[in-house]
Amino acid sequence: MTTASQEFLHESLPELDRRIVLATQTGLPLDARPYHWLASELGVTPALIMERFNAMLADGRIRRIGVVPNHYRLGYVANGMSVWDVPDEVIHAVGREVGELDFVSHCYHRPRQLPDWPYNLFAMVHGHSREEVARQVEQIAALLGDRQRRHDILFSSRILKKTGLRLGG
Repeated sequence: MTTASQEFLHESLPELDRRIVLATQTGLPLDARPYHWLASELGVTPALIMERFNAMLADGRIRRIGVVPNHYRLGYVANGMSVWDVPDEVIHAVGREVGELDFVSHCYHRPRQLPDWPYNLFAMVHGHSREEVARQVEQIAALLGDRQRRHDILFSSRILKKTGLRLGG
């Protein structure tokens, strides 16, 4: 048992892990030291919080800790999923290039659904207007050149709530 874990013998580590997940499942506060805030809320040290997060990441109980920006609150009100018909033999290289662009929030490969859906590469683009998104998609088209056969933009029509699994209190 590590030093941080030894301080917390009055409650089981599985119960502490559950309390950590419950306290963070709606997000951490916008704070310069969010793990210190969490430690204070739960009555433990920041070192123990970090140890428990690392343990849960290592054993797969949580997959990642990351930022989920609210694009609308940041002024990015036009969201377009650009879809691309890319030759399968270059999709991984092309996906890496597209995914590294500053204006692409995520990029992934999906199987085609022929004959109706020829697209196999998806790249989410956010902008302040549909025109801005269209210009960014044309930048992607220029980057890909003849490595793409066709593309389209599917604009968001409503905001969907983005949440993961929630535990009951």
